[in-house]
Amino acid sequence: MAAGYGFDWADAVQVVAKVREETAEVEEALASGNARELAEEIGDLLFSVANLARHAGVDPEAALRAGNAKFERRFAAMASRLEAEGSTLADSDLAAMEAAWLAVKRAERGA
Repeated sequence: MAAGYGFDWADAVQVVAKVREETAEVEEALASGNARELAEEIGDLLFSVANLARHAGVDPEAALRAGNAKFERRFAAMASRLEAEGSTLADSDLAAMEAAWLAVKRAERGA
């Protein structure tokens, strides 16, 4: 509705700048330890990212669903990779999981 009145960013590049601004405000709220402020700033960030999607011609809900599905697929592949190497998620430290995660990403991109 606001965009219909001209209260909108001119293009996606301007929205990216707003997302960066909101990310900085989230960082400040994290540092402050104020839970109410943090929740408010995360809401502002999510709103800005949804507007970025709108400006880019992307359905934000569909993009989030796809992002969640990609994470779930990669997480399962990471666990399988660790098991193939003789380990489990429970036995692996963050460095081992990160290495397996990056290997899964490389394999997906190379496919």
